[in-house]
Amino acid sequence: MRFTEPGAGAVRLGTLDASTGEVAVHEGDMFRAPTPTGDRLPLDDVVVLPPCQPSKIVGLWNNLQAAADKNGWARPAEPLYFFKPSTACIGHGATVVSPASYSGRILYEGELGVVIGTACSDVDVADVDEVVFGYTCVNDVTAFEIITEDTSFAQWCRAKSFDTFAPIGPVIARGLEPDELTVQTRVGGKVRQDYPVSDMFFSPRKLVSLVSRGMTLLPGDVIACGTSTGAMPMRAGVVIEVEIPGIGVLANALGNGEPSEPETGG
Repeated sequence: MRFTEPGAGAVRLGTLDASTGEVAVHEGDMFRAPTPTGDRLPLDDVVVLPPCQPSKIVGLWNNLQAAADKNGWARPAEPLYFFKPSTACIGHGATVVSPASYSGRILYEGELGVVIGTACSDVDVADVDEVVFGYTCVNDVTAFEIITEDTSFAQWCRAKSFDTFAPIGPVIARGLEPDELTVQTRVGGKVRQDYPVSDMFFSPRKLVSLVSRGMTLLPGDVIACGTSTGAMPMRAGVVIEVEIPGIGVLANALGNGEPSEPETGG
């Protein structure tokens, strides 16, 4: 994980010991075997940052069978994706800010994120585990009305690229079997999304392979694997929790803006 200490500007690295609630401090490059310093800090005493610094976030649309069935979408022949910029990233506990230029609905979307650890392109599925650093939680926040605002061009990137619209974290977990994971999203403590990764048209490994055919993926880049049914508008002050067993809970809330009516969909 990446963090700072209150009153100190330096970004530090660490691994979270969930059993003790302590962060074991490391130094060096996250992706090149950082070394432990021996220092340990209580998690409550640090400010959690996004666990990596992606050059890009690749987000998937229509990658869950249940959402496709509900909305009448056909199974895509290739992954359908958009981009979110690095400037959209925030960490666990940070505030999602409603843009001053937009007054419509802002949706949460709980997702699994694949974090790349090695620069790669044209990766074979059998070799994906060699280039993946680990897995994290993602809330793919979306300014929903912007997507269809212009009838001549669907504005996926603009709708998803505002500052603070890419909460990720709280940590990057390693050694997980991604196809066995589940994603649960809670709104004010109430479960709104609960789906298995196995429902994806393109598995996490398959996504890395197929996306890498079209672009070079760099260390820290994140592939957000898409969401299922239950994505709805965020309400000001209500905490959205995205939980994936083995990774943890990513919690963020919308900081301002008026509550809006629920919107069902995938």
